[in-house]
Amino acid sequence: MEWIKLLQKAITYMEEHILENINYEDVAATVCMSSYNFHRTFSIMTDMTANTYIRNRRLSLAGQELQTSDISVIDVAYKYGYETPESFSKAFSRFHGVTPKQAKVKGTQLRLFNPLVIKITLEGGNIMDYRIEKRGKQKFIAKVRAFSNEIMNDESDHSIPDFWKECNEKNSVEAIRNLRPEGKRDLYGLCSPTKKDSVTFDYGIGVIIDEETNVDDLDVLLTQGFSLWETEPIEYAVFKCMGTDGDCISQMWSYFFKEFIPNTKYNQTEDTDYEIYFEKSEAGMFCELWIPVVS
Repeated sequence: MEWIKLLQKAITYMEEHILENINYEDVAATVCMSSYNFHRTFSIMTDMTANTYIRNRRLSLAGQELQTSDISVIDVAYKYGYETPESFSKAFSRFHGVTPKQAKVKGTQLRLFNPLVIKITLEGGNIMDYRIEKRGKQKFIAKVRAFSNEIMNDESDHSIPDFWKECNEKNSVEAIRNLRPEGKRDLYGLCSPTKKDSVTFDYGIGVIIDEETNVDDLDVLLTQGFSLWETEPIEYAVFKCMGTDGDCISQMWSYFFKEFIPNTKYNQTEDTDYEIYFEKSEAGMFCELWIPVVS
């Protein structure tokens, strides 16, 4: 399976370059993925970011080396990529629960963080509805903001929900919602993969521009903080996110990577994915998730 090969290649690269100045962007480049898509895929599949994996592996190895050799704390700090012994000591203590100096004492308990090993497990057996939709070029008008790649799948980060909350409280998107006819004022949560070497991705809250959209005031809106967002013709795998909050979106992304991709002929592409929040939605549905795919 292609996704297994890519994940194994990423892990192998990190292990072979663990003492070098690498991060998730370097790993993404080795598997020919955008930083954004790699960060999201890796963190969903492993429940941690690539940067966390690298940091934990280094601290685990540093602990072993301190306890089994005569190397000094300063030398270990520099060897494992820390700029100062102080920053190393803080990170080491958070990870192991003891200081580097204490780790040199025989019998001190340390934490072991082993390399990831890919195993095929028996999963599935769940019924999950999806459909494949083909769309031509699409155009949207949206309120757009850039976010750090590292917030992707960070359950403690609320940057994007806070963006929605801010727009709702300030009625920031009412002007573009009103471009649409009543009953079809659906909002789109547009998510764009990063460009090469970029550490951020764009997220937009907007509406689609089609034959039913009133475009008379479009030029004025573009001077008021709104942006045009265009997508290329592509196929989408479409999933209904059933629930009462954004947790159901995260669950659907997990299903997409862990069950849908390994068991179908589809792979995700480097194009805009989006959620649709319908003005008139079916009971129990939070939104629809549209993920660009290719077979």
